Parts: sequence; C-alpha cells; structure tokens
Amino acid sequence: MPPLSEKPVYQALALPNEAIANGGVEILRAGIIDDELFVTARRAFSDPAEWGEVLAEIARRLCRLYAAEGEFKNREVIAAIESAFAAGLGAPAVKQSGKRRATAGRRKRAAPGKPAGGRSAKRAKPKKKSTER
Repeated sequence: MPPLSEKPVYQALALPNEAIANGGVEILRAGIIDDELFVTARRAFSDPAEWGEVLAEIARRLCRLYAAEGEFKNREVIAAIESAFAAGLGAPAVKQSGKRRATAGRRKRAAPGKPAGGRSAKRAKPKKKSTER
C-alpha cells in the first residue's frame, strides 16, 4: 500500500449550503479521471427534453464563471460551448461571422422557464444561485 501522501485524491466539489440545509436530489455528477470523463446521472425527468433545460442552465452558469475571471465575455463562452456541444453530437460546425452566429435549423429561443416548443416545464426551475468554483 502506498503511503498516504502518494495516494491519489479525487477533488470533489463542495455541496451547496442550500443542499445541506434543505436537502435535495443530486441529478448529475461529472469528473475527469486519467483524462477520461466519468458521469453519474439519475433519470430525474419523465421527459428527456427536460435535460436540455438543465444543460442550458449549466452552460449559462459556466459562462458566468469564465466571465467573472475577466478573460472571456459571456457571448464568447456560450459560442465556444455551443459549437463544441454541436460538434460533439455530430452536427455541422457552427459558423461565426462578426457578432452573430448562424446555425442551420436553430429553434426560436424559449422564454425563461419554458422549454422550446411551447411546452410548460414539469419541474421547478432551478434557482439562479450557483456554487461554481
């Protein structure tokens, strides 16, 4: 057995104070181990489209995290995430021209709290508070 000082340590994020105080349900955990992505998820919604809202909110919070550091602007971060997300799903590359980006077949953005397509959300919208680190 290697000495404790040489034992690898997984650097988990802290639980939000709200979760400690009020409880809740973790629906997604992701980590990088030896350059490989590991994901644990709970089938939290009856409609898988609800995950789109969750992923969009995660992207918005990541934008704020990068923008707060001052190196990037929100729109730069969201463009980079959107392009990589689309490419990761096998979609054609998102073309960027000036300040506007064009994507084929882009849906009209839904109002906050409502998914695209006009369906009402069947879950409570996550609070805007964030615990990004």
